[in-house]
Amino acid sequence: MSRIGLKVIKVPAGVEVKLEGDLITVKGPKGTNHVTLPRHITLDQSHVGEIHIKRDNELKQTKQSHGTTRALLNNAIVGVHDGFTIRLQIVGIGYRAIQDGHNVKLEVGYSHPTVIAPEAGAKITVENPNNVVVTGYNKQAVGQTAALIRGVRRPEPYKGKGIKYSDEVIIRKEGKRAGAKK
Repeated sequence: MSRIGLKVIKVPAGVEVKLEGDLITVKGPKGTNHVTLPRHITLDQSHVGEIHIKRDNELKQTKQSHGTTRALLNNAIVGVHDGFTIRLQIVGIGYRAIQDGHNVKLEVGYSHPTVIAPEAGAKITVENPNNVVVTGYNKQAVGQTAALIRGVRRPEPYKGKGIKYSDEVIIRKEGKRAGAKK
């Protein structure tokens, strides 16, 4: 049995969940998300404020879709109600981020600045030149935008320079020692 798929999804006040064919539309104060319902998976909205995900058979593909569908729907509901946030830190002398409208311009040691545009459903904010915050109602878009920003200059293990997630720990390596020969 899928443990994730059996969990009940709580629908907070102010969030509307509609099923139209095989498309689930989730509307809330922060935006609108869509989740596709696979075959052999059904929604049970008989209880007020709760959604149960049920499967029609015990085939392997259906079991795999059961937990995934529940997780996607739960993320859509959490996103339109609370939203998602990822914080990034820029480490390095002369490295900085500049807000450029909706985009962010990164100056991280290359000969030219790199401009990153947010995905649909995400928003980029520069708190100060060394901290960037990606927020939004779509978990996939927020994560993808943060990954694009981090991918411009991934943190290196010797000095720790680069763009890293705020909760990421960079394991440092020891460099070459001068005169280490005996």
